Amino acid sequence: MTTSRLGPLLDQFDVACQRLAARMAGPVMDSGDGADTEVGPLTGAEYFWEPVPECWSVRRRVDGPGARATHLAGSAEGAWGRDAAPYPHPWPPPFTTIAWRLSHLSEMLFLRADHTAGSHRLTRDDYLISGDVAAAVAAFDTAVTAWRTALQSAGDAALDTIGHCTYPHGSDPEEPFVDIVWWVNQEVLHHGAEIALLRDLYRSRRGDQTQPLGP
Repeated sequence: MTTSRLGPLLDQFDVACQRLAARMAGPVMDSGDGADTEVGPLTGAEYFWEPVPECWSVRRRVDGPGARATHLAGSAEGAWGRDAAPYPHPWPPPFTTIAWRLSHLSEMLFLRADHTAGSHRLTRDDYLISGDVAAAVAAFDTAVTAWRTALQSAGDAALDTIGHCTYPHGSDPEEPFVDIVWWVNQEVLHHGAEIALLRDLYRSRRGDQTQPLGP
């Protein structure tokens, strides 16, 4: 049974993920006022669209990393990787494509789930990154389910435990788990909004008004 403290955070997570999934897959999405707004599925062209020079994105490993990136993150067994660099990251931060943002979001959810209620062993080098937009959207759905399942095992004691999640790429070992849950929600909310905005900008760039995306 979900603790009452976790309930509102789970509700927020569910709404954010559902809206992002609908924004990417269609055929309709909640425009924000409860009305259905038509939206076409995310295309490969949008997924890889680089609106400014030197974007970070998802790339074929044979092509190597993009500008200012030092390597391609993700499993070396896959044909694709995500532009990355060790800390300190390049400044100003590179602009990132939908492909980069969605891959980052899915990886974060999936790995945090493993480090909360799984093997506690997976790293970014284990995560398979896809260059296919349908597979990337499906990977997001899988990651959402994994993280939500991990959350449902957390009671009040876990929420107050520092380091309950052992995810190695964040502040998880130093913060109460409830703060990590809140932070993950913010990641979904802000990256979801960024992906939505990029879809709107791509539509406006083409001058295509046949697929209204809503606000």
